[in-house]
Amino acid sequence: MKFGVLQFFSWPGRRVPLPTVYDRAFERMKIMDETGYDAVWLAEHHFSTYSVCPSVHIMGTHIAAHTKRLRIGTAVSLAGFYHPLRLAEEVALLDVISGGRVNWGAGRGFDPTEHQVFGVEPKDSYDKFRESVEIVLAAWNNEKVTYNGKFWQFDNVEVLPKPHQDPMPVWIAASSQGAMSWAAKCGHSIMMSPHSTHTEIRENRGYYKSELEAAGFSIAGRDIPMARTVALGDTQQEGEDIGRRGAEFMFGSYLRKNKNVSGAVAGGGEKNESIDTITAAVKGAEDPVERYVKEVALCGTPEKVIDDIKRLREINSMEYLMIAPLSHSSFVKFTERVLPAFL
Repeated sequence: MKFGVLQFFSWPGRRVPLPTVYDRAFERMKIMDETGYDAVWLAEHHFSTYSVCPSVHIMGTHIAAHTKRLRIGTAVSLAGFYHPLRLAEEVALLDVISGGRVNWGAGRGFDPTEHQVFGVEPKDSYDKFRESVEIVLAAWNNEKVTYNGKFWQFDNVEVLPKPHQDPMPVWIAASSQGAMSWAAKCGHSIMMSPHSTHTEIRENRGYYKSELEAAGFSIAGRDIPMARTVALGDTQQEGEDIGRRGAEFMFGSYLRKNKNVSGAVAGGGEKNESIDTITAAVKGAEDPVERYVKEVALCGTPEKVIDDIKRLREINSMEYLMIAPLSHSSFVKFTERVLPAFL
């Protein structure tokens, strides 16, 4: 079983200088590099203290220079907000200077503020994202790229450098059935939302598997990261309290601000089911914090979380767990008391 860390650069309340947030994360990555983690996966967000990491590629360059074996994942590069040839160059360059340690994850994003500021119309969001992914892969896999699409047109352009890895490992962030179907038809592996419930994750994985097989591909041998927020304490109550504080920050600083995320961005007709679940809770259908602690996050003692992971391996066919610790102490406890049980 593989383990990775979904690294947010959250700045709750702006209580400490922002460089302190980065320094703490870098110390954590040194520990990851020396223990049994497969990769750090960097979350790209803009215009919010939810995670102050507007460039996962620049961040990845720093990590590459200060680690030796840890893989560097993007979770995700928000591909529709970039010029696709520039994106291909940046990710390939990171792969070269890291010695082939990049896991490229691409996603559409769901924040309407990001879409508005970057000039991506809701009705164009899915199509522009998918075009960008197609162009990046064409740039990597061909000496020169020619493309004639709705948003981008290129004729015989040589994109350099090419990635160190051949082929570059690629994942598509997918929560909706439309996104999973598209990824499956293209033969792409997927990563699933950290905000979906355990049940939704199981159902989505099953749907993706059936779509993948229908397209003539197999799920065997693929890493399909399952992302879970993690809150650990010395007692069950302490772990759940950490989980509640983390959920309150997410709903208060980011998700509550974007109550109409699904409707605002999914103008192309596709729905993001995990975001629909969150926004329904935020609007008052149920207590979003308690629901998050009980049905999404892994909360409690190390022993409880070990049991939860074993159950998810059995029920959800989980082979790659990407954790997003909701506190530094949760990361330490997971590393020292949970991780060894699976290595």
